[in-house]
Amino acid sequence: MLDRIRDIPGKVLDRPAYHAQRRQESERLTGPIWKLERSQFFHEPDDDPSWQAFVAGDWERVLAAFEGDRPAARAEAKGYAKQGSELRRLRIVERPVSPYLYWECHWFRILAEEGTAIRVLNSEKVRDHEREGPLPELVVDEHALYHVSYDEEWRAIGARRIDEPQVMRETIDDLARLWAEGQPFLDYFQQEIAPLPPSAAGLR
Repeated sequence: MLDRIRDIPGKVLDRPAYHAQRRQESERLTGPIWKLERSQFFHEPDDDPSWQAFVAGDWERVLAAFEGDRPAARAEAKGYAKQGSELRRLRIVERPVSPYLYWECHWFRILAEEGTAIRVLNSEKVRDHEREGPLPELVVDEHALYHVSYDEEWRAIGARRIDEPQVMRETIDDLARLWAEGQPFLDYFQQEIAPLPPSAAGLR
């Protein structure tokens, strides 16, 4: 199903509408949220302090900004757990590690340490799902499936909402199978990211 998502009709939402629907639905969750992330680069909001530091090449400020967001990461994980839900992020990775992924993984380390479930899967493991192109960026839960949309610079601009139950079930089944093959994020971080200095990712 994953390689067919782009061809399935859905309701187009701009970024504010997408976030509004996600916020509303997150208050009524009783099961897991699956998030699939495939691209090796995204353009984050320009007002994000950690992103500003990353663009400036100030690695110490990147880490300080991430650390400052640790309480929010803990609160989010606890909030989902209180509802009986859980955010499950499946991150597809390539080698060599891109500068963006190096940056993102240091944020994911905070998330994982504070209770967010994250697994990593090498891109070679998803080739069978990518005959027509890279896997889509997805968020799917019991309410709907969202195919997240980006502009040419990989800035998030909204999503297509798909609420066909069969499509949602098959997508979750595919994601669950890939999840089972994935490596726990903190293990991946220690093996692949921690040994790299910022300069290896092109950062000062």
